Amino acid sequence: MTYRAPVADMLFTMRHVAGLDHAIEEGLYGDLSTDLVQSILEEGARFAGEVLAPLNRIGDQHGTPLKDGAITMPPGWREAYHAWAQAGWNALPGPVDYGGQGLPTLLNSACVEMWNAANMAFGLGPVLTMGAIEALTAHGSDELKGRYLEKLVSGEWTATMNLTEPQAGSDLGALRTRAEPVGDGSYKITGQKIYITYGEHDLTDNIVHLVLARLPDAPAGTRGISLFLVPKVLPDGTRNDVRCAGIEHKLGIHASPTCTMVYGDGGGATGWLVGEANRGLAVMFLMMNNARLAVGLQGVAIAERAYQQALSYAKDRRQGRARTVQAEGMHPIIEHPDVKRMLLTMKASTAAARAICYMTAAALDRSHLAGDADAKRAAHERASILTPVAKAFSTDIGIEVASTGVQVHGGMGFVEETGAAQHLRDARIAAIYEGTNGIQAIDLVARKLPLSGGEAVRALIAEMRGTVTGVTKNGDAAFGDTAARLREAVESLDRATSFMLKALASNDPDQALAGATPYLRLFGLAQGGTALAKAALAASAAMKAGETDPAHGARIALARFFAENLAIGARGLEDTVTAGAGFLQDAPLALAS
Repeated sequence: MTYRAPVADMLFTMRHVAGLDHAIEEGLYGDLSTDLVQSILEEGARFAGEVLAPLNRIGDQHGTPLKDGAITMPPGWREAYHAWAQAGWNALPGPVDYGGQGLPTLLNSACVEMWNAANMAFGLGPVLTMGAIEALTAHGSDELKGRYLEKLVSGEWTATMNLTEPQAGSDLGALRTRAEPVGDGSYKITGQKIYITYGEHDLTDNIVHLVLARLPDAPAGTRGISLFLVPKVLPDGTRNDVRCAGIEHKLGIHASPTCTMVYGDGGGATGWLVGEANRGLAVMFLMMNNARLAVGLQGVAIAERAYQQALSYAKDRRQGRARTVQAEGMHPIIEHPDVKRMLLTMKASTAAARAICYMTAAALDRSHLAGDADAKRAAHERASILTPVAKAFSTDIGIEVASTGVQVHGGMGFVEETGAAQHLRDARIAAIYEGTNGIQAIDLVARKLPLSGGEAVRALIAEMRGTVTGVTKNGDAAFGDTAARLREAVESLDRATSFMLKALASNDPDQALAGATPYLRLFGLAQGGTALAKAALAASAAMKAGETDPAHGARIALARFFAENLAIGARGLEDTVTAGAGFLQDAPLALAS
């Protein structure tokens, strides 16, 4: 089946959970209106469903064959990319001074979800270009901005992010790629980079590589890394000394070329410094944080696509007899309680992950657009805490939902022709790249919880408590035990947070790091559950005001299901977190047996 973007749910989440309405009212987004946002989402949904989704299976089967250093993209992809770029989608969040539309990260995030749900392998490429635009806008010289930004913003050219190398993995301090100054402001880059997404392709005539490398006098470790812009085609039209030496044959995202890039076979690839010498990692983190939210949205996207396909199959597939159905013959499997449970788990988990990602995007917007320094700082800290949760929780959800989608299909889910298996194969990478989910958990615990002495995370927890109080005061029986279950989840998060902050303060990092991953999951359950409850409260208010949209009742039911069936796992996660490093003491013995 194809994909239909859930525009109504996306817009409702943007307005009532991520705060779009409030941001528009206070003028944060200029003259943007909810009507305009809706129109943009509807047009994006049309393009995603009609143009990109039909290419998903084609790309999976065709892959990206490499011959003589050139990659041939799947049939129809070049035409689709050009149509996508010419429609202005690449320029949506771009700087106005260079041809961009300057629209909010929140709006672009909803669009990124659509591109990746329709065709994740396609949606990967633009994510990197948008990150490069942000890095160049903030740190590029006027000459580099003038030469490259307009073409990157329009999508005429694409960009990549060249970080790791065979010996380094996630340890960027071990990078060996070298940059030698030429004397005219340029540098000669030599080295090898691996896992470079869209490092080579035939969608555009030029590819702008942002490459981490070391200057000759650079200090060791991450403090000695600089960032360089290295184009495939030089300003004079000649080919640069950079080539794709191989591509990875991957479990999924077959139509996304993952390249090994070699710089300097002929003496050195020409590049230019971006930002300050030996400060490249700080610039690259702009791209990485942009990409981490986008990868979280990929988790949401694949979950949504897998849910839609599983729901359609469950409505059509007839097997067995359901006790609640009186009709003769076999009944649709959606009538069986366990299938209902699986589908509700898929939908509720997806909605929770979407809410967290959109909240992160809105916080990023405020960190740039808020009216005063204190508001910008608070928004920055909020976004800093939410980003690793958005990336890790949402990509874990993407894998889990895609796997459940295979289960709903039964044996047919294990057969490639149904497409359910592709969603699972594609989703699996998202928990690995842009910093594995374990790294995200460590980042959350070790770097983000201590922000403002722990007050930033306490503010988020207080907001969650406020939502629970709102559900309690609402009094609608349709909420069931939502308030009670979410209160338990939030209090578990609060106690686990206190434990983590105390462990960090006591200089016993193993106590905190051992429980980092379950802590992030706990955070996701509490934040996601209260976000769904916030949406349910808005739906309840709309119903009391006389609105008859059946989606409102469904939103209340979904929040209740999440609270009563998924958020209840919070207490067990709290116990795992607060066990700290104790269980690791026996790990050597257990691992040896």
